Amino acid sequence: MKKVIGQYRTQQKHWVGDGFHVSTLFSYDRLGQVLSPFLMLDYAAPEFFSPTNTPRGVGAHPHRGFETVTIAYKGEISHRDSHGGGGTIQTGDVQWMTAGAGLLHEELHSEVFTQQGGELEMVQLWVNLPAKDKMTKGKYQAITQAQIPSIALDDAGSYLRVIAGQYADAQGAASTFSPVNVWDIQLAAGQQHEFNVPVGQTCIVVVRQGTVRINQQYDVTDHSFVLFDRDDAAPIQISAEQGAGILILTGQPLNEPIQGYGPFVMNTQQEIMQAIHDFNRGDFGEM
Repeated sequence: MKKVIGQYRTQQKHWVGDGFHVSTLFSYDRLGQVLSPFLMLDYAAPEFFSPTNTPRGVGAHPHRGFETVTIAYKGEISHRDSHGGGGTIQTGDVQWMTAGAGLLHEELHSEVFTQQGGELEMVQLWVNLPAKDKMTKGKYQAITQAQIPSIALDDAGSYLRVIAGQYADAQGAASTFSPVNVWDIQLAAGQQHEFNVPVGQTCIVVVRQGTVRINQQYDVTDHSFVLFDRDDAAPIQISAEQGAGILILTGQPLNEPIQGYGPFVMNTQQEIMQAIHDFNRGDFGEM
């Protein structure tokens, strides 16, 4: 089985704006190049929001140099940015936003969800851009649940959704700037499966819900992730006694310097200073 090099868990939560109560499961400021090309993952576990008239969430803020991937498991999230991108993602949908050279955007509970209230559960993943693409034009990919290939893994209800990359003959719905796989997996109770991932790529298994056993050795609970040896060609074996929701993330390491400051992730301190200057000058547009 593929060699495990680290197992991590956190249940500490913080608010992003007033609409997303998240745990940061991993971040480049702690693990750096080990995660490349991934930068950060926030998980908002299921939480009930009462009805109100004012949408909760995060108001207009800037980004440059990377991409954000938001997966809605429960609830509805509306996005709007300074490049004209936007829309509402519902349960099962994904938004893949390329900040590129820079934009402003806001993420709020949808109008319907705000007025009706309900449970919200979501993941937001940050994916770094290669140096040559950091100043690309921003774009927004709205990916509905129906557009995401879903593969049955067994007769018990386990399935794998190919959000990005490839699994077997299924091609992911999202376009990416470097080789990346984002597999969203639900394992039914009592099921066990093996997953082959590309050799030489960073490989992360995120457990958002339930408990799994990995490689018949590691018991991994919710709010956890496991890092694997990039160069080990063996498969990953995952079993779920009570059922579980997981993500398998793989990506080609960029092997480039990472310099970050808040909403900007570049390669040098000079580029960060330029990003701040450009933002203050209004180059990221208006909302």
